[in-house]
Amino acid sequence: MTQPMTIGECVAAGARQLSAAGIVDARREARLILAHALGVEPVAVSGYPERPVPDPEAFERLIARRARREPLSHLTGQREFWSLTLETGPATLDPRPDSESLVEAALGVVPDRTAPLSVLDLGTGTGCLLLAVLSELPRAAGLGIDVSPAALAVARRNAERVGMASRTRFEPGDWGRRLDGQFDLILCNPPYIPTGEIAELQPEVADFEPRIALDGGADGLDAYRVVVPDIMRLLAAGGAAVLEFGAGQGAAVTQIVTAEGLVIDRMTRDLAGHERCATIRKR
Repeated sequence: MTQPMTIGECVAAGARQLSAAGIVDARREARLILAHALGVEPVAVSGYPERPVPDPEAFERLIARRARREPLSHLTGQREFWSLTLETGPATLDPRPDSESLVEAALGVVPDRTAPLSVLDLGTGTGCLLLAVLSELPRAAGLGIDVSPAALAVARRNAERVGMASRTRFEPGDWGRRLDGQFDLILCNPPYIPTGEIAELQPEVADFEPRIALDGGADGLDAYRVVVPDIMRLLAAGGAAVLEFGAGQGAAVTQIVTAEGLVIDRMTRDLAGHERCATIRKR
């Protein structure tokens, strides 16, 4: 009788397949995929390589998907952002570590974190930005807007998952159009990749993430021309908006913001040192 493969053998075989597909850190990803397939914590894979894997087929199917460059988060169905474990998948843009810069900037403009603030997240996707900010503002409540019903469903499940359903609403909308009210804090990470550059992105992004969440039009700035006037109308006096943008787009975004009569309070850099988001106020 053929002996079942061990954990170590599965990881080694998976890593070879992923490495051949051009995936960086293939061994680490193979361990994470095996842990997910087995329903165990990654430490159980790292610490017990001699244990048998009686039925490795689920693992092999997942490895084959990852070798086709499907994102790891789509395989596991989740990703961590701001220490929150959130559901993600084909309907939403994956939360990026660089977007934590937006969360830091947003929290930096709140003098009293116990205040009952109203927060608006335009283009909410997974809800990651809104939920991250609310996790630090215990009396704040938030509204997430997205044009995609599938994304809104993910965001609602994430709010339930992290215990914030009672402080959040998620509604369909085209940015801030037809939205009423005033908000103390507005968050927005619009699509900012120029249309002609999308095909040059990594396959995980270009082939598997929703194009509507990536495509910023010919110059990458189409959404900003719509969102900034919405911010002007919806931002409460004394409030602030934090707007994410792509590397090298700071000057163009500044021009759009100031032309609307708003001012940029500060620019925040991401992990790579690039200007990543603008903190915006009314004059």
